[in-house]
Amino acid sequence: MKKNVAFPYFFIAPAVLLFAVFTIYPVLSSLMLSFQKSTGGELIFTGLANYQRLFGDDIFIKALKNTFLILIIQVPIMIFLALVLANALNRKLLKLKGFFRTSFFLPAVTSLVAYAVLFSIMMQDDGIFNTAIQMLGLDSVPWLSHPVWAKISMILAMTWRWTGYNMVIFLAALQNLSDDIYEAASLDGAGKWQQFFHITIPQLKPVILFSTILSTIGTLQLFDEPMNLTKGGPADSTMTLGLYIYQNGFEYFDFGYASAIAYVVVIMVAVLSFLQFKVTGED
Repeated sequence: MKKNVAFPYFFIAPAVLLFAVFTIYPVLSSLMLSFQKSTGGELIFTGLANYQRLFGDDIFIKALKNTFLILIIQVPIMIFLALVLANALNRKLLKLKGFFRTSFFLPAVTSLVAYAVLFSIMMQDDGIFNTAIQMLGLDSVPWLSHPVWAKISMILAMTWRWTGYNMVIFLAALQNLSDDIYEAASLDGAGKWQQFFHITIPQLKPVILFSTILSTIGTLQLFDEPMNLTKGGPADSTMTLGLYIYQNGFEYFDFGYASAIAYVVVIMVAVLSFLQFKVTGED
């Protein structure tokens, strides 16, 4: 009996069609759009004009610096905290493991908009943060109205939101490590911190790389926190690439320029991911 080799493709056709319509087409369309400009309601091909415009755009340069500053500070802090928490919650003698694991992971399932609005309320001049600080006899902090403190506010909010998410990834990896290695290290006199830095971290290097790349991509696309906390202010001190793409595309309706910025982000994600693989020695 002759087999119909084309029959399996009938089943995957809907998925392939949806992928082509909602993924491949928008990607190619936005790439073409980045070389065009809307003039009089018509799209005109302008070559590399949108990309050349980036070099003279002070707000883009500022958004780029802000994004990388947040990336350099927030991601390492978050990854380290997630590692420490995962290591602590993996202890056999720890009681109420389920409660603590759920508590730390809960921020990850909170709505992005809801948690950002919540932090914006708590960080107001008369919010709970300043109330607690004043109870200690200290001056209130301009969390959202000072350029430096606004960045710190975003870093604090992002760390609260995403640390538990990465913790669960590390915790799953830790549960696959053999206890024999730690027992041998204990017999040799290695303390908990020595085991953490010389056994746990090297064993988790591929997982740490995975989480770092995901966090890097997420930070380069950062939008919800600056949009809901500061609107990019004060004086564009918290303007990020994601927010600037949104402003150009949906407030100024300059979709060609917004697409050009988006593809710059794509290139940066690819370059940073490649460098992270090289630095860690992963294939």
